[in-house]
Amino acid sequence: MASESTASESRCLNCGFEAPGGDEQWVRLDLAGIGRLTQCPDCESTNVITGR
Repeated sequence: MASESTASESRCLNCGFEAPGGDEQWVRLDLAGIGRLTQCPDCESTNVITGR
C-alpha cells in the first residue's frame, strides 16, 4: 500500500518530473471543449499521472 506522501505525488510519464499533486510547480491549462489539463513544467507534456 502506498504511503500518504507517495499517493499524493503527481508524475510526468514523459520525463519523470515529480511534484505534489496540486502544487504550483505544475502548469494548469484550461481548454475549451476538453477541460483542465495538467502540464509538466520541464517538458510541457500533458501525459501526467495526478495524485490527489
